[in-house]
Order: sequence, then structure tokens, then C-alpha cells
Amino acid sequence: MAEDPYSVIGVAKAASAEDITKAYRKLAKKLHPDLNPGDKSAEERFKKITAAYDILGDPDKRGRYDRGEIDATGQETPQQRYYREYAGGAEGARYRSSAGYEDIGAFSDLFGDLFEGGGPRGRAGGRRFSMRGQDAQYRLEVEFLDAVNGTKTRITLPDGGTLDVTIPPGVNDGQVLRLKGKGGPGLGEGEPGDALIEIGVRPHPVFKREGDDIVVEVPITFDEAVLGGKVEVPTIGGRVSVTVPAGANTGQTLRLKGRGVKARGGAGDQLVKLAVVLPERIDQDLKSFAEKWRQDHGYDPRRKLKEQA
Repeated sequence: MAEDPYSVIGVAKAASAEDITKAYRKLAKKLHPDLNPGDKSAEERFKKITAAYDILGDPDKRGRYDRGEIDATGQETPQQRYYREYAGGAEGARYRSSAGYEDIGAFSDLFGDLFEGGGPRGRAGGRRFSMRGQDAQYRLEVEFLDAVNGTKTRITLPDGGTLDVTIPPGVNDGQVLRLKGKGGPGLGEGEPGDALIEIGVRPHPVFKREGDDIVVEVPITFDEAVLGGKVEVPTIGGRVSVTVPAGANTGQTLRLKGRGVKARGGAGDQLVKLAVVLPERIDQDLKSFAEKWRQDHGYDPRRKLKEQA
């Protein structure tokens, strides 16, 4: 008998959907086969928590499990699937309660009729039993640049199989990709379920995403800020040369049109935020220049702040 999914994930029956997801993700990161190569125990536990989350992570399935309509494996309980749909053609079968059937012999005859001949056709005039396969849920962590530019990757499934996944350009953190027919097999003529891949995007040390725009902070020298010049800037598509205007200030933003995330409606921009950085060591020449410049051209950059405060 399959274990109670609440116990498998380690949450109370009254746990919120958010608490269930947090508990599952914590265990999944710890037990994933890619992080525990050759560890059969971790692999088995990963299979169990994945199966449990397939039920508890879906509000409809969770509700049906709590009401006893499906069991811990996600399968229909006999009294709701087989009797109500098929008992009309079985003489003598009497449904008493959720505990089972009064006439076990009639119950056996019913299933013999349904599956005689090794298939689910049943006797003449009987209905064919079919059920869609379960959806399989996975979480895939991808690098920032792979998410914005798109890529193809392969994930290892709990049963040791693999699944090829195409990451479309511009996928967002938390977005779910649906792979049609890559879930659990259907019963009878039921179609297979789908694979639902939740994408987690790892942060990047340089780039940040704001909608379809990419933001990057670029340091410039004191003389580049005063005189202007050409500087090399990283983008999600490679490095490019950008013109810094004379008199540039920290916080000033340069816009690189179309250098952002490619979306269906076009592409975002890259926003280059400038930051003036003084040299680590201030030598005597720079000190003397600054002192002379202060005497001749002193100004108050905080004047407006004082007036508005």
C-alpha cells in the first residue's frame, strides 16, 4: 500500500499549498538523482516525494484524495470508478457503502465481464473503460543566459529514464512548460498524461531582468565620465562597444535598443547603468588637481536636495 502523501512530504493535512510546495522543493533538491549518483535510497525517496506531490500539488487531486475518491497512488477507488460506471449491466451486484460490495461473487463477475479476453472491452454492449494518464511534475533549474536565450537540455527522471526539454527564449522563473504526452500512460484508450516542467532561473552575477529588458551596471573611470569615450559592455548576446557621453554621471542610463530578451512581440532593450568609480589609490597628482579645481570651480551637487527638503 502506498504511503500517505502528507507523511511522505512531511506536512500536516491542514498545510497550505505554499507550505506543501516549499516542503517538496526542499526534499527534491536534497534527493534528486543528479545530486546523488548511485544512491538507490535517495532515488527511491525522490520517486516517493514526486508521486506524493503529484497529488498534493494539484488542488483538484488533493481534494479528491482528502475525500477518499482516489488513493495515495492517484488511482480511482473501486466504488467510485467501477461500480457507478459499470454495475448497471451486472445482475446481483449491490453497493452498500464506501467500505465495499455486499456480494463479492457478483463483484468478481462484473470484472470478469469487463476484462474477459484479456482486454477492457467487456461483454457485448458494455462500455469501454478508459482513463487519461497522470501528469508528471518536475522542476528544472536553468542558468540565466539559457533562460533568456533559449536552449535544449535533458533531465533525468525518477525511474532512470530521460526527457529532452526545449527551453524557449525568454522563459520566466516559475513558468511551467507542458510536454504533451510525456506523462504517465493512459488506461484502455485513454491518452497519456503530460509532463509539467516548472522552470527555476538561477540569478546572474552581472545581468538582471526587468520584464523583457536586461539591466547591467557598468563602471567607468573618472576621466571617461568627464571626457566621454568608448567602453566595452557585456550583453546577453556578447560584448559590444558603447559610447559614454562627456559629462556622464553615476546612475545615468544608456539604452541599447533590441539587445534585451527576445519575445513574441519583438525584443526588449538592454539598459546600461553607469557608475563612476575612482581609482583604488588616489595619488598626489589627482589630489593636487582636485584641490586646484575645487578652488576655481567649486559647486554644490546637493543644492536642489537642500531646497526641496
